[in-house]
Order: sequence, then structure tokens, then C-alpha cells
Amino acid sequence: MNWVLLIIAGLFEVGFAACLGKARLATGMSVAWWYTGFVVCLTISMLLLIKATQELPIGTAYAVWTGIGAVGTVIVGIIFFKEPADFWRLFFITTLIASIVGLKVVSH
Repeated sequence: MNWVLLIIAGLFEVGFAACLGKARLATGMSVAWWYTGFVVCLTISMLLLIKATQELPIGTAYAVWTGIGAVGTVIVGIIFFKEPADFWRLFFITTLIASIVGLKVVSH
């Protein structure tokens, strides 16, 4: 169950990063809504990370959490913010995913 919480926490990390990106591009009152989304996603992400680290090793949990956030944020950036998706960028994102899976496999 803690791994599920950790994955969800990582997805909320993607959410707060995406909200920051949208807030940067927003105007008027919508900026406040994006920052509100940022705070909500950040809070949920941190609470779930805290819960997951009560059972999982902190080093592994933090690495997986940040890895999910990094991979997800790059994917969101490519899809929604038209960031580049060149070979090397995708190659290194793939190696990051392999590292996250590897940490899961070797963790107890």
C-alpha cells in the first residue's frame, strides 16, 4: 500500500509542477486558481510522501517520488507546454524510469 501512496504522491508532484507552469502563462484571476491548485497538489503530495516514508526507506521513497515527478513533469511539458522531445531527452527520461523501477525491485 505504501508504494501506491508513493506513486500517487509523485503524480501530485507532477500536478503542482504543472500548476506552476500554467500560472506562469495565465493572466487575471486564473493565476490565483493555478496557484491554489499548486498549494493543494503540494500539500497532498507531501502528506502522502510522509505517510509512505513511515514504512519505506527514506532514500528510496524520496528518489522514487522525485523521479516520478521529474518524468511526469517532462511528459507534461512535452504534451502541454510544447517543450522539445528530442532523442537524448527521451533517452534519459527512459533511463530515469528504469532507475525508478530498479529501486522498487531492490527495496524491501
